[in-house]
This record gives sequence, structure tokens and C-alpha cells, in this order.
Amino acid sequence: MKSKTSSPTPEPRLRVGLKDVSREEFAAAVDERLGTQQVSIKLDASVVAFFKAKAGKQSYEALINQALHRAMDNEYMEDRLRRVVREELAS
Repeated sequence: MKSKTSSPTPEPRLRVGLKDVSREEFAAAVDERLGTQQVSIKLDASVVAFFKAKAGKQSYEALINQALHRAMDNEYMEDRLRRVVREELAS
């Protein structure tokens, strides 16, 4: 009987279009396609801990991004609602 030897998993082939690229080039292409931008930001330790605990297997950065999107959407809706109410009260 042959013994099974575990061989290391080969590195995945990273391609942009038909061109093999480095990890850095691949990451840059993904960021460009998704419209993301890497930033450096200081957050309270409690905020980071909250999102890391909530994230589980998901990226805590993605959760922070979702929370920021919700805040933007809420502000837009609030402004719109205020405008509609003002217009209705004026008529």
C-alpha cells in the first residue's frame, strides 16, 4: 500500500485578462474593478473589536464598509424625507 504524502498546495494562478500577474498586480486590478481604495484610518479600539467580533469568517473591513454605506444611505433618505415634508407643508 502506498503511503500518502501531503504535498504543499501549489500557488493559485493569478491572471488579469489573459496575462499572468503578481499578487500585487492582481490585488490592484480587483480594487480597480470593484472601485475600492485602500486608506489608512484610526478608529477607536472598541469599534475595531466590535466589528472583528461581529465579522466571524467575514472580513471586518467589509462590515465597516457596509456600515458606512448604510450611514450614507440613511443620511440621503433623511434629507429626501425632510424635503418632501417641507414641500407638502408649503402647499
